[in-house]
Amino acid sequence: MKPKVLLLTPPMTQLNTPYPATAYLTGFLRKQGYPVAQRDLAIELLLEILSKQGLERIYRIVEDNFAAVDDEELPDSIYHFFTHFPLYQQRVESCIRFLQGKDPSLALRIASRHFLPEGPQFESLYQMEDLSGDVLDHAFGDLGLQDKAKYLATLFINDLVGVMKDGVDPLFEVSRYGERLASSNPSFDDLYRQLKGTKSHTRELIEQLLAGYIEEEQPHVIGITVPFPGNMLGALQIASACRRIDSQLKIVLGGGFVNTELRSLKDPRLFEFVDYVTMDDGERPLLTLLEYLQSQRSVDDLTRTYRLRDGQVYYHHENQQLPDFLHDQTGTPCYEGLPLDRYLSLCEMLNPMHRIWSDGRWNKLTVAHGCYWKKCSFCDISLDYIGRYQEAGAAVIVDRIEQLIAETGQSGFHFVDEAAPPKVLFALAEQLLEREIVITWWGNIRFEKTFTAEKCRLLAESGCIAVSGGLEVASDRLLKLMKKGVSVEQVARVTRHFADAGILVHAYLMYGFPSQTEAETVESLELVRQLMANGCFQSAYWHRFAATVHSPVGLHPEQYRIQLIPNENVQFAENEVAYIDPVGADHDLLGRGLKKALYNYMHGMGFDYPVSFWFDKSVADPAIAPDFIATALTL
Repeated sequence: MKPKVLLLTPPMTQLNTPYPATAYLTGFLRKQGYPVAQRDLAIELLLEILSKQGLERIYRIVEDNFAAVDDEELPDSIYHFFTHFPLYQQRVESCIRFLQGKDPSLALRIASRHFLPEGPQFESLYQMEDLSGDVLDHAFGDLGLQDKAKYLATLFINDLVGVMKDGVDPLFEVSRYGERLASSNPSFDDLYRQLKGTKSHTRELIEQLLAGYIEEEQPHVIGITVPFPGNMLGALQIASACRRIDSQLKIVLGGGFVNTELRSLKDPRLFEFVDYVTMDDGERPLLTLLEYLQSQRSVDDLTRTYRLRDGQVYYHHENQQLPDFLHDQTGTPCYEGLPLDRYLSLCEMLNPMHRIWSDGRWNKLTVAHGCYWKKCSFCDISLDYIGRYQEAGAAVIVDRIEQLIAETGQSGFHFVDEAAPPKVLFALAEQLLEREIVITWWGNIRFEKTFTAEKCRLLAESGCIAVSGGLEVASDRLLKLMKKGVSVEQVARVTRHFADAGILVHAYLMYGFPSQTEAETVESLELVRQLMANGCFQSAYWHRFAATVHSPVGLHPEQYRIQLIPNENVQFAENEVAYIDPVGADHDLLGRGLKKALYNYMHGMGFDYPVSFWFDKSVADPAIAPDFIATALTL
C-alpha cells in the first residue's frame, strides 16, 4: 500500500493566495498514484488569531504580560487595543469576511472612517495627508469604494498583528515568523533553544491546528515546505508536534530556504525533529523516498537527501540513475485541500502595481524551469533552480491554465519564473488568443529588447496586466559589471513599451554593489526619478546588495575587488557572507534616503525635489542631464 502524504505550508507566507509548493507536489504525486492531502497553516493560523475567540485569548495574555505596566508606558498598539477592545472584538470577523470577498456591502461602512478603530498603523495616512491633502480621496476618488475600504481594513488587520507582536509573541509578523533565528545563521543554537523553551501562544495554536489535520487525514508521511527563513521556526514547531502526536510519522523538510541555505548542513540536532531533508526540486527526491519507505528501493537509491546515519548527518548526492523530471512531466498543480475562499485580499499600499503581491487570488504557474539568462553576478546561478533551464512549451502551459481554471474557478495567474522567456510568453499569448481563453496574468521578466511595442500590445491583449523585472542599478558601468545584459536606455524604452500598452511595471533596484560609489548611488536615484516621472514604471523596491555563497560574487570575489569575511564553523544555514569593499561608501545612510524617495515617488509625490533632499547629509549633485530619460525615449 502506498503511504498517504500530508503536505504542509508553515506560517507565515502571503495571505491572499496559497504558496504554490504543496500544490505543485500534490499534483505530481497524485499523478504517480499516491494519496496526498495538503493544508496551509499560514492562513489558518491567522484566521484563528483574528476571530472573536482568538482576540479574547490575546486580550487575556496581553493583560497578564502588561499587568505591572502603567498606561502611559504601554506600547501604542497595546494601549489602543485595550482602549478599543470591545470594538475590535465585535468587528474583526466582519472585517475578515469583507477581505475574503464575502461581504462587499460592508465597504460603505468601512470607508466612512467611523466603523473600524484606527490605531498606530493609520498614522501613515495622516502623515501623507499633511503632504498632499486627503490622500485616500486622491488615490481612490469617489468611485473606488471597495479599494478604499480594503486599504483601511488592511490597516486594521496590521494593527492587530502589531498587538500580537508587541504583546504576545515578539517573533510574529504577518509574512514571516522568527525569521532572524534562521536566516544565514551558521548555528542551530537559536532555533534549538526556541524549540526546547516555553511554548508560545503561536506554537500552541499551530499544534492545535496540526492535531486536527492529522486526525482528519491519518497520514504516514508529513512533508513540510520551507520557502523562506520566516517559515523555518513554524516548520520545526510542526515537526516537533508531529513527533509527539505519532512517533511513527516520517517527516520530510524541503523548499526554497532549505535549497539555498542548508547546503552545508552538519548539525544532527535538526534530526530530532525531522527524518529527511531534500534539496532542490522536490519531485524526484520525494518520490524516491516514498518508494524507499515502501521497500521498493534501497536506502542507497535516495537522491539529494540528508538523513542521520550512525549519529552523523549524511548526504545522498545526486543519483545519476534517477534524473529529475522534465518541466513538461511534472503535471498541473492541484489546489484541493487549500481553503481558496478563506484567503484575504489585502491592499497594503496605495500604489496600484505594488499592491498586486497582496491583493487578489492568483493561481501560480512556472512558464519555464530556471533562468534562460543565468549570467547575473549577484544571482545564485550555481544552484539548480536557476542554473537548469527547461521549457515546457506554450501548449503545455495553456493546457495547465485551463485545468486550473476548471479546478479553482479563478482566472488570475501569477507566473513565478526567475525570468519568463520572451519567446515562450509570446507563444503563450498567441495560444490564449487563438483558444479564446480569458485570463488575467502577470510575471517576472528581464527587460529584453525583444519586448517591442508590438509584442507588449500582444501580451496585454492576452491578459497581461503587470510585469516585474530587474533594473538593479541605473548605471551602465555597474550593469556591465553585473553581466546584466541591459543598458539604462534599453530599460527605459522597454518599460515604456509596457506602460504604453497599459501594463504596469515594477522595477527591482539594488544599492551597495561592490565598487559602487556614493556618486553612482545618487545618480541611480536621479535616473529612477526620471524613469518614474516619465511613466516608464510605476513601482519599485530598493534591495541592499548581499554577497551570497552561491553567486559569482561569492564564488569569485577577487573579480569584484572585494574581500570576503568567511563564515566560520557553519553547522546549519549559510547564504549571505560579509565582505570588505575598499570603496567604503556609507550604504546604510544612502539606503535610508533611497527608500524615503522611492516611497514618495510611488505615491506620485516628490518628483520636483532635487535628489539631495532625501539624504541626511549633503551629497554630490548627479552628473546626469535632467532630461536624460526623456531624450532616450525619443531615440
